[in-house]
Amino acid sequence: MTATAALAPATRVRGVRFGGWLPFTLHRLLDAVIVLWAAATLAFVALKLIPGDPLDSLLAGVLDAPPELRQQVAAYYGLDQPVFVQYLTFLANLVQGDLGISYQRSAPVTQIIFSELGATVELTVTAMAIAGIVAVGLALATSGRRRSARLAAQAIELVAISVPSFWLGILLMNLLSFTFPIFPALGANGPASLVLPAVTLSVPLIGVLAQVLRERMEYTLHELFVTTVLARGVSESRLRSHHVLRHAAIPALTLSTLIFGSLLSGAAVLETLFARPGLGRIAVSAVADRDIPVVLGTVVFAALVFVVVNIVVDLVYPLFDPRLKEARS
Repeated sequence: MTATAALAPATRVRGVRFGGWLPFTLHRLLDAVIVLWAAATLAFVALKLIPGDPLDSLLAGVLDAPPELRQQVAAYYGLDQPVFVQYLTFLANLVQGDLGISYQRSAPVTQIIFSELGATVELTVTAMAIAGIVAVGLALATSGRRRSARLAAQAIELVAISVPSFWLGILLMNLLSFTFPIFPALGANGPASLVLPAVTLSVPLIGVLAQVLRERMEYTLHELFVTTVLARGVSESRLRSHHVLRHAAIPALTLSTLIFGSLLSGAAVLETLFARPGLGRIAVSAVADRDIPVVLGTVVFAALVFVVVNIVVDLVYPLFDPRLKEARS
């Protein structure tokens, strides 16, 4: 047997065999580097294409700034260099974990991001938990049931997906903060202030996840193993919650990376609406102020979060389908 023939069975692309866990990990790390580089490059180019001079933002509080001062500020921030040199300097600093200094706050971008990260994580994790619990409940209650129940659930899910988050947030604020003062409308003072933005952020996710879970569960209910499990005396409720739901969770996990991206973008809108601290609100403010280092830093950090979520999902897959573990070994 030749060496090529001996190695052939172990050389398969992602999802099947890839020569073991080490090549699979290296493959994922290479993907991560490419995604981060692409996100950083596209953000850098987009910001350079925006009309206007960043120096005008840096010197906004200085009336009739002399040319010498503009030159000094430009040299300090490297804005006097050619665009390509600025790009290479940005990438070199990025490799070292240096995201630069904020134009408006005069503080390291990394420090700004981590100071606001906790509030955004709190909001997104809470919204994801609410969406997951409600979506699983809807899928378990309606999959394989009467047609009327499924149609009612589908109508609710369609409305949940279609309603703009900004409008829903205003509606909930008017109803539950102003008309009936149950929850605070603004700020981040305690768990009560988290309810309205988290519920608003979770509603579209509930519609998407419930649809995916129910369709996959209805498909799984027609698999042969379902008959075998029922023949062992397992109740229908346990069959659905322990066996069918586990198989249906795999497409939902695949969708979770896109869902997390929508959470980050939705958090930017809702943090502004509900006057909450967080990365989204900082990013919106940085775009308005042309604070380029903060904008680039938040984009790169969001891409990093996306990459990490993808890797975590890849690692979690075998817990739901052991065949994937064998495929990577």
